[in-house]
Amino acid sequence: MIETERLILREPRLSDLDAFVAFGQSERAKFVGYPMQPWQSWNGLLIVMGHWIARGFGWWMLEDKASGKTAGRVGIGYHLDWPEPELGWHLYDGFEGKGLAYEAAVAARNHAYVEMGFGPLISLVDNDNTASAKLARKLGATPEAETNIRGDACIIFRHPKVIL
Repeated sequence: MIETERLILREPRLSDLDAFVAFGQSERAKFVGYPMQPWQSWNGLLIVMGHWIARGFGWWMLEDKASGKTAGRVGIGYHLDWPEPELGWHLYDGFEGKGLAYEAAVAARNHAYVEMGFGPLISLVDNDNTASAKLARKLGATPEAETNIRGDACIIFRHPKVIL
């Protein structure tokens, strides 16, 4: 668990399923392989949980301290077809535009560098996802290359090895 000023980054739980399903069925999820049926979101949540077991690292769920609601997720993913470990983020409806993604990504990246021994991470950003590209740049990441992940063109952003 990691705490920031406004968030608790914690393990995924089955109680996150409703928020996970709502995100999976929303337009907000179009850049990460959605929309999904509820059963597919169930599978996705189990994948998020299992990533920690298989890799020893993964995605934290973001719990908004003020409301106690699940606000999104952030973490380090390294799937079978990823070029290397990736810092990623998703904010759920109603939590965007408040700087929470930046706050969570900084905390997750700092933890990955200091506590987990990761080198400079990447973020894979869909070519059309201007909001994520803007956040990657705000985090100090720079475009490094273009690639294709699961049929979608994306930009590989390289993060600096700095603690914010």
